[in-house]
Amino acid sequence: MARRYSKKASTDVGRAMKKRKTGTLKSGRSGRKVKSRKQAIAIGLSEARAKGKKVPKKASKKRKTSKKKTAKKSKRKAKKSRR
Repeated sequence: MARRYSKKASTDVGRAMKKRKTGTLKSGRSGRKVKSRKQAIAIGLSEARAKGKKVPKKASKKRKTSKKKTAKKSKRKAKKSRR
């Protein structure tokens, strides 16, 4: 079975995690300090992608939003049918 991430990509993630622990890792636009572990991992992976290392593509946000919209629609329909 093939590796999903390259070894160099995992070192980039590790570097981002160390920066987060020391308090020097900052997010892109706002420049705020990163506190969450997940965000630090995401930053490390995006840096690895930018350098051209083997990292899977980002998960699409499209599916999440469509699920939310359909859930909202079904709630509205349920409320209307109760009346």
